[in-house]
Amino acid sequence: MIPGGGQPNMQQLLQQAQKMQQDLARAQQELAATLVDGQAGGGLVKATVTGAGELRALEIDPKAVDPEDTETLADLIVAAVQAANDNAQQLQQTKLGPLAQGMGGMPGLGF
Repeated sequence: MIPGGGQPNMQQLLQQAQKMQQDLARAQQELAATLVDGQAGGGLVKATVTGAGELRALEIDPKAVDPEDTETLADLIVAAVQAANDNAQQLQQTKLGPLAQGMGGMPGLGF
């Protein structure tokens, strides 16, 4: 219901929903095309992911490679990928957050 007891204009609600869907699709495309970096070990290991969280590149400085200690290298890789994914999530919140908030203002659609 709309404040004041009036009925929602279904055509207008449908147009708003379609616009938000288009905006969301465009933002998701932008996220998929945007690259975000993360690093660990003071930059010895760097990971690059898309804004959608897809791992695209992994750089390992030769100084990080110790055949006697592959466990530390594995930890650095995991940390770099996690840092990149954390950055991707922040980017997602920046891009998609306003769109999700807009859905909450659509009476009658249950968003």
